[in-house]
Amino acid sequence: MNILITICARGGSKGILGKNIKIINGKSLIGYSIDLTKKIGQKFNIKVALSTDDVNIKKTAESFGVYTDYVRPDYLATDEAGKIDTIKDLLLYEESLTQYKYDFILDLDVTSPLRTFRDIEKALNLILANPEALNLFSVNPAARSPYFNMVEKNEDGFYSLVKTNPDGSVMTRQSAPKVYELNASFYWYRRSFFESGSKSAITDKSLVYEMDHICFDLDHPIDFLFMEFLLQNNKLDFEL
Repeated sequence: MNILITICARGGSKGILGKNIKIINGKSLIGYSIDLTKKIGQKFNIKVALSTDDVNIKKTAESFGVYTDYVRPDYLATDEAGKIDTIKDLLLYEESLTQYKYDFILDLDVTSPLRTFRDIEKALNLILANPEALNLFSVNPAARSPYFNMVEKNEDGFYSLVKTNPDGSVMTRQSAPKVYELNASFYWYRRSFFESGSKSAITDKSLVYEMDHICFDLDHPIDFLFMEFLLQNNKLDFEL
């Protein structure tokens, strides 16, 4: 089984300037993802591939042992560029260098590093056990429920629940159907996913891996400060 691990790190972040290589608890953020690939590589046949348009990100990745001649095209380095197209372009480039196609693609999101090798392996076993699944993404239980305390605007200008049970019986959050939120940490893809034409990671043949620990992505400066506090003060109940 051949696995391509993709790390996509675009320059020019607006929420947190230079966040992909920003130092957090003594290490560049991208270093957490690269260090995880080293653990994965101890058990699986992998190739780590970097997609970036930024020379400083490339140099930082090199300091952790990841080298590449690939340069992300300009049209995939904008705020509007889709992640699926970005991964596919990198995949096709890497396959052009080999005599085979990869069986699985594992995308590690740089900005959501609170994951473990155990998470990665258990998630792989889930998708291996379901041959019809095209992909799998990591999730946590949602803090808000569309059945109970999430509303949206209707055409008449009033607001109602995003989703309701057929019998309208959900009166408490605990009695609502279980829902999840993507924590943007990692995504497993079968190679066939990239031949399906899907532009979204959420398909009608997607699986989820529910993490049993905290995981969130860095979108706002306060997210960075919170994650750094957890790391510096050993507040995580698991080991990265």
